[in-house]
Amino acid sequence: MNELSLTTPALLFPSISLLLLAYTNRYVALSTRIRALHTLYKTEQSVNIIDQIKILKVRILLIRNMQLLGIASVFFAAFSMFLIYYELSDFAHIFFGLSLVMMLSSLAICGTEIYLSNKALFIQLKDIEHLVK
Repeated sequence: MNELSLTTPALLFPSISLLLLAYTNRYVALSTRIRALHTLYKTEQSVNIIDQIKILKVRILLIRNMQLLGIASVFFAAFSMFLIYYELSDFAHIFFGLSLVMMLSSLAICGTEIYLSNKALFIQLKDIEHLVK
């Protein structure tokens, strides 16, 4: 098995940090949209609004899971550095691998969330669809 140095897991920190920032920005934008739709629904009880809110509710859960997996990825990368420092390379490899799996899982969920984002936008456009054909 290849030897891990302390810098190998540290390579993940910048990318994971940027991912977490992007996920947080998505969450903030989504919460703003949900609040706006909730207010709009009180005056205009449209099926389109309910359909959008249903999708947004799922997206909030997906973003939460993306964030949790990103945090777990940072934790496992840092823990693998701890294991490398104490020369426990077999365990360090395992935890570094887990860190990569967590990051990849987070990205996979992100793809699903992006798909749902597009679906919600198409629901928004339903009422003017006949004008843009």
